[in-house]
Amino acid sequence: AALSHLARRRMGYGIEEYFLANRRLGGFISAMTYSATTYSAFMMVGLVGLTYASGVGSLGFELAYLMGTVILLVLFAPRYWVAGRLFGCVTPAELLKVRYQNKWVGGVTALLCLAMLIPYASVQLMGVGYLMETLSGGAISYMTGTIIAASITVVYSWWAGLRSVAWTDALQACVMFIASCILLLFVWLRFFPGSTFAFEAVRPEMLRVSWSFPMFLGLTLPWAFFALTNPQVAQRMYVPKNVQSLRRMILGFAVFGFVYTVICFILGLAATVVVPGLKVADNAMPELLRRVPPLLALVVFLSITAAAVSTLNSIILTLSSMFGRDIIKAFEPATSESRELFWGKLFIPILTVACLIFAQLKLGLIAVMSAMASGGLLLQLPAIVGCFFWKRATAAGAIWSMVVGGVLVGVMYVLNLKPLEHWPAVWGLLICTAIFVSVSLATSPPKDTASFMEKVSEGLKAHFWR
Repeated sequence: AALSHLARRRMGYGIEEYFLANRRLGGFISAMTYSATTYSAFMMVGLVGLTYASGVGSLGFELAYLMGTVILLVLFAPRYWVAGRLFGCVTPAELLKVRYQNKWVGGVTALLCLAMLIPYASVQLMGVGYLMETLSGGAISYMTGTIIAASITVVYSWWAGLRSVAWTDALQACVMFIASCILLLFVWLRFFPGSTFAFEAVRPEMLRVSWSFPMFLGLTLPWAFFALTNPQVAQRMYVPKNVQSLRRMILGFAVFGFVYTVICFILGLAATVVVPGLKVADNAMPELLRRVPPLLALVVFLSITAAAVSTLNSIILTLSSMFGRDIIKAFEPATSESRELFWGKLFIPILTVACLIFAQLKLGLIAVMSAMASGGLLLQLPAIVGCFFWKRATAAGAIWSMVVGGVLVGVMYVLNLKPLEHWPAVWGLLICTAIFVSVSLATSPPKDTASFMEKVSEGLKAHFWR
């Protein structure tokens, strides 16, 4: 709250100030907000549970995601950073609108992100609600837990925009990292004294790869391109204040991500020894916390809550900026900056309440839609790559690839269809890529495509290739 209040006092005026912190974040804050936004409660709950259930395969999945993200940041972050400044882009969808010179490209991208990220955002609330209810022994109800998390999200997001979110993200990332290290040290000393930690005591089958290739590909493919297809992290490529800050952001995230991933993986292996026989793998972390001192359990619980809230407020803020810029402003060009900001800020509590209501349903469908989110967002990939690397790419190709691909992936996930045992995300990417290429070849590209690419290339040479 104190950080949010300080951010409010330093906040300037305008859309870029509110949603991008005026593109003036330093390297450390940029790295921490990127890390906190990327690593949600999934790590300390989901990855620990996934490791508990399936063993070493989860580490391969998560490290493939990390390596993919770092490679994509090295390749695309300079381009986003340059293009954002050249064309005044606030959202990732606006960049596509500028490149393809078509407001419908930005609008369809924004709607796709809204449809896919609302269920994912609600799952963050669900995680906090379940954890509070479990660790409090029912003293704090599931609904109360979700309301608390939603309230914190609104305060951090609405009060001072990205500056507030980034500063609180940095604090939360540090809490996440330190708490996980302390928990790892305690579990080691308490349950594995004199051993080389879990690897001597763990069941041998947990150290053998048990995942099938279709399962590994289906889970890894959408997350490998997370840095480009998830708007809440793609927008972070706009905000470092200079080239050095951008480089520090990438390096800082890489170090944070690797260490945090290994810690969560080892905790998952340790849980198979400390709390064996759980029917629900996601209960591994809550059950592990029942066996540590209450103060440490509280600190770890707060770190998991911080992870969920940091991801949620980033999603809410980004989707609100897309609503104001890619829907309201794009289709009503006369909308003033103050009016656009009004609509964006108004959408923050509305969107949070929608996620809160969705979380109260606790439907099995939410799990399906959460899995569908990563696969659905992957459908932006051909349009994003074409934006920078294919002059022949057209607006029609971008729109139809996302629309047809989105419907197809949604139907396949809902009906649980896996042709040839491959997951919907794999088929969705193949089909939307084919549509993107074929429709682009059959239609005319924007007249100023070469100019867009030349300006970005010149910007890269001026800032990064000197």
